[in-house]
Amino acid sequence: MKHISSRSNPEYKLLLRLSEGHHRGSQAVLEGVHLCQEWAARYGAPRFALFDAALLAREQGGELEALVRSGGSACASCEPALMRALSPVGQDQGVCFLVDVPQPQRPGRVDQNCLWLDRVQDPGNVGTLLRTAAAAGVGHAYLSPGCAAAWSAKVLRSAQGAHFAMAIYEHVDLAAEHARLAVPLLATSLQDGVSLYAQALPERCAWLFGNEGRGVDPALLQRADLKIFIPQAERVESLNVAAAAAVCLFEQRRQGLLHSASKA
Repeated sequence: MKHISSRSNPEYKLLLRLSEGHHRGSQAVLEGVHLCQEWAARYGAPRFALFDAALLAREQGGELEALVRSGGSACASCEPALMRALSPVGQDQGVCFLVDVPQPQRPGRVDQNCLWLDRVQDPGNVGTLLRTAAAAGVGHAYLSPGCAAAWSAKVLRSAQGAHFAMAIYEHVDLAAEHARLAVPLLATSLQDGVSLYAQALPERCAWLFGNEGRGVDPALLQRADLKIFIPQAERVESLNVAAAAAVCLFEQRRQGLLHSASKA
């Protein structure tokens, strides 16, 4: 395995640019053992793998060595300081994978429970939305142009592995995608909405959540089959989009579990 000791190494420079947020649509950096294990299990060897030489030497026979075997011939070690510099929080993750971003083929008919995001710009929000949706059993996410890049470092960090539990489609024209929709479209809206807790929610639907400041695009909101709001205390600002999504998705899950229990 070759060893990298200089920041001027071209492979290291690419990892550093991507980890600093200079996102390339076709490539991404995965940090840490958990994400790299998930990638190896689902997709196999990465394009390139970089390991902390000191941790690798101390952890004989451990998880890092297993990832070296998963990485095949495209592996290198580096000085601990170089590995720490790849993490925005300054923590040594031990391993980074450079990967080609998956490009799943969109289904011709959208008939599954799914998440639609309209211009959600904050990477932390996008990652949390994906993580919440995956935890609620939602398997597909459609992101419009203007959303934070799904495979950027900050989104990956917030999502905590949700990328490997979902099919994520980016740069989707949601208005055009509506023609493929075979389940109801539900959107959060304070105007003309019904209370989330007074509504029987469908077993499958497309949940539409909008931009942090402007909400859902008005033309797209008009296409919603059902508009709902979350009752909350007076004189309090509306919920953050990721928090609102968590309330909605888990209310749908709660109702679904009650319905299943009543049929048993």
